[in-house]
Amino acid sequence: MTHDDVLFGFRLQLFALATKTSVSHACRTFGVHRSTYYAWKRAVEASGLEMLRPRERRAPRMPNQTPQHIEQRIVAFSLGHPAAGPNRIAAELARPKWGGLQISPSGVWRVLCRHGLNTRARRFALIAGNATFRPDPRPLPPVRHINVERPGELVGVDSFFVGRLHGTRDPVWQLTAIDTYSSYGWAELITCPSGQPSAEQTSQLARRVARDLARAGWRLERVISDNGNEYRGRFTTTINELGATHTRIRAGRPQTNGHVENLHKTILYECWRPAFARYRQLRYSGLRRDLAHYLWTYNHDRAHTGRITRGRLPIDLIDPARKMQTR
Repeated sequence: MTHDDVLFGFRLQLFALATKTSVSHACRTFGVHRSTYYAWKRAVEASGLEMLRPRERRAPRMPNQTPQHIEQRIVAFSLGHPAAGPNRIAAELARPKWGGLQISPSGVWRVLCRHGLNTRARRFALIAGNATFRPDPRPLPPVRHINVERPGELVGVDSFFVGRLHGTRDPVWQLTAIDTYSSYGWAELITCPSGQPSAEQTSQLARRVARDLARAGWRLERVISDNGNEYRGRFTTTINELGATHTRIRAGRPQTNGHVENLHKTILYECWRPAFARYRQLRYSGLRRDLAHYLWTYNHDRAHTGRITRGRLPIDLIDPARKMQTR
């Protein structure tokens, strides 16, 4: 059964349902506009049900497409001079000896693409009589992953500047943490009198992560962060007190802590930007409420398609018994 047969059967079912119930109900059920149904109905009344079968259509020819005789001249020149690129082909064809054809290099490039001659390797292969030849693709660099085997083995933490909000005197930052195995995330908004988060505030987040992991039966083993001042001094001491190891990424390599960077981007696009568009005046309390609601959805009701999660929920990986939920 081809795709056209499936589409033909779909339209037949639409007409069958319309005769049993009503046109409006059938169009709503099959997702077809009523004007489309009546256009099909006029064709069926004139020529029978075969008019519902999809018809083959030729590729449209655009009015500003390069004329056929110029396309043939470009293809012939490219095969006669396979090392020439679009710029040189356009320049040569503009000379009187080649007919003085005025065509841009981009126009030459599109013609070569339509005929499958847009690379030197393809032109040389066609000349050599090996039209199926393809150059060996460049070896892709190996995809690097963080290999973890259980929740709590590695937790990434980072800070994100939100801005200055109405009702707050100090700038507002977001502290974020994520378990790299389950993609379970923690985040909270804080106000920073000094302009940046302090080590005491990041230490509180670390303790919260350790408590939640312990409640689910896991242990915080290692924390990775950047080299900010909020992740030095008191923060390192807190990590050691929790029995974990603190690792700092190399300067200028934020992708090393890519899990938490991706979480920042996800919260920005799915939480903050809709909130900024929805609220006329941003308030600290309102954004904290939105963040808490979004985090619950992110952890408990949003399928993750990562390399480890594979469509599962973070809460099902880190806490299937739901012991982390506050009572």
